[in-house]
Amino acid sequence: MKKRIFLTVLLSCLFLVMTGCGKKNDPELASYKRNMTDFYDRLADYDNKINSIDPESDSATDDLLGYLDEMNKVYDIMSKIEIPDQFNGISDIAVEAAEYMQKANEFYHLAYDGDFDADSEMLAAQYYQRANSRVLVMLEVLHGEVPEGEGISVETKSSYEFSVIESENTESNED
Repeated sequence: MKKRIFLTVLLSCLFLVMTGCGKKNDPELASYKRNMTDFYDRLADYDNKINSIDPESDSATDDLLGYLDEMNKVYDIMSKIEIPDQFNGISDIAVEAAEYMQKANEFYHLAYDGDFDADSEMLAAQYYQRANSRVLVMLEVLHGEVPEGEGISVETKSSYEFSVIESENTESNED
């Protein structure tokens, strides 16, 4: 249930971010927006697939681990996307998210391949949560919000040190 709420919030934020930010005629930013939209679309797809697994099915474990393997690849691809200067502060967070997802995937395999291992499952869930929390912080930054929470530190710049990304709505209203 928590995963569904998380992804619902995640996708809502993504929609707002992707429709609300954009520098006119900036191909690097447009490419990043497309790549991140694809990333979040894929996460939503995997969330739906994982939540639709019948736990009583003989293939439930294999299905889950297969989806986690695929999700791990998507996180890895996301971490290698070139981040525009406007969002360079999230580059380390993207790498951390991918690293945590890699660890989550490894521990889920340890938990479910062969005999069940509750300790590995617990560690996997923790790493999975960390990966998702990093992705949520990225969304907050992309949305122009200042992330808050335990373990989050934010360095701000003076307004003259960075460029503003005007929203498409603002640009169309000025024309």
